[in-house]
Amino acid sequence: MRCFLSVVAVLFLSACSPQTDKIYTVDELVADDALLARTIGECRNNPGELRDTLNCRNAEAADGKLRLERMRKSLGG
Repeated sequence: MRCFLSVVAVLFLSACSPQTDKIYTVDELVADDALLARTIGECRNNPGELRDTLNCRNAEAADGKLRLERMRKSLGG
């Protein structure tokens, strides 16, 4: 009975927790230019609150990765 009440309490609390945004991986952001641009725009418009979120970190990493790939291509590599 005690276990059952614990499970019910956990399910109830998880259902009441606020919805979180989907966390995008670096590869997902690299593959979708519009998503990357939108995410970087949101992060740069509100750096105080969003700078340290996973999506902003991943977006900056994806942007850096794409820049390096473009530089490599332009240098003939």
